[in-house]
Amino acid sequence: MLLVCALLAILLANSSWAPGYFGVWEAPVAIKVGTFELAKPLLLWINDGLMAVFFFVIGLEIKREILVGELTSLKRAAFPMSAALGGMLVPAGIYAAFNLGKPGMIGWGVPMATDIAFALGILALLGSRVPFALKVFLAALAIVDDLGAVLVIALFYTTQIDGTSLLVALAIYGLMWLLNWAGVRRMMAFGLLGTLMWYFVLKGGVHATIAGVLTAFVIPAQARVDSAKFVARAKNLVTEFAQSGSSGKTELLNETQDSVLHALEMDIEHVSTPLQRMLHAFHPWSTYAIMPVFALANAGVAVSGSQLETALTDPVTHGVTFGLLVGKPVGIFLFTLLAVKLGLAALPRGVTWRMVAATGMLAGIGFTMSLFITSLAFENAPTLAGDAKIGVLSGSLIAGLIGYFWLKSSVRGRRAAD
Repeated sequence: MLLVCALLAILLANSSWAPGYFGVWEAPVAIKVGTFELAKPLLLWINDGLMAVFFFVIGLEIKREILVGELTSLKRAAFPMSAALGGMLVPAGIYAAFNLGKPGMIGWGVPMATDIAFALGILALLGSRVPFALKVFLAALAIVDDLGAVLVIALFYTTQIDGTSLLVALAIYGLMWLLNWAGVRRMMAFGLLGTLMWYFVLKGGVHATIAGVLTAFVIPAQARVDSAKFVARAKNLVTEFAQSGSSGKTELLNETQDSVLHALEMDIEHVSTPLQRMLHAFHPWSTYAIMPVFALANAGVAVSGSQLETALTDPVTHGVTFGLLVGKPVGIFLFTLLAVKLGLAALPRGVTWRMVAATGMLAGIGFTMSLFITSLAFENAPTLAGDAKIGVLSGSLIAGLIGYFWLKSSVRGRRAAD
């Protein structure tokens, strides 16, 4: 869906329908209640609003990995963390080498990002031939990479700061932590307060997507009922359900069965943490709606012959393309190798260094996050934004193709050796 929406955006932007395509995203959309009004172009509602939900899901995934996943301990997290660090610093350095002292230098954060959806999607094409540890490594790498992108956005791609609005946002965030501490588990309460905090973060000048990540970190991750009690009670409820009605018949449930189902439903809710429930609820929307819509709105770049010629000689395009295509695999390989040699991390079982290098190339698919940072870095420079988008699209496409065939050959060699 991401690929189709990206291609559709490029086609529309370079067709006779281009004025309509760009005009749709500039259409004003307003929320007005009494004297209160929040008005923005549709594109900003997508980039500031829908992407806040996308970052909320990323925040939930980061918190889950810290609690029960690959980031539970420093030793366990050292390999993907070192990979992510190298995969951010080296691309940024390559971009800076092309753009130091030039107007496009502000876009140094563009080639630092990895598109987790595309990278894992290409990895999935190879099926069970890919070691499970390699899939876990790429997922953890992309999640740490996303956390780095969040920090870059918060620290370097913000507008003028409004201290009063940020203090109000901080007070709301404190209230959310208080609700967590008090044992509140209602998603509606955190949703309303998170939306309110999003508004004040937006007004405060810090990019509003940061509110999504902060809200995710305060979502409760403790269950009300432990698993042993749930299993025992569920067995009793299922037995009671079976004994209180006719076997094998599909009919309206009797009062006892209805009561049992309600009790079982409540127990399931209590044994599942709010974090897990929210991740299950929002992940499909983020994957199948928000990300494709974002691609449709942001991947469209009008490319005429002269514009393409200019872009191909522009340092911004070079910096982004080579940052993704060279910086990502080189940075990931060198930093993980250094971490292993220093004894800070260990190469995952069943994974070879050739696979790590090929996976580093897959991490060069920047797409969603790179396009998003492009929209922030070059908000007031549409020509440079177009050059950066060409770099993102070309670099991501080439990195994806090379990474796929490189990893395919690496896996084939591993199977022959086995």
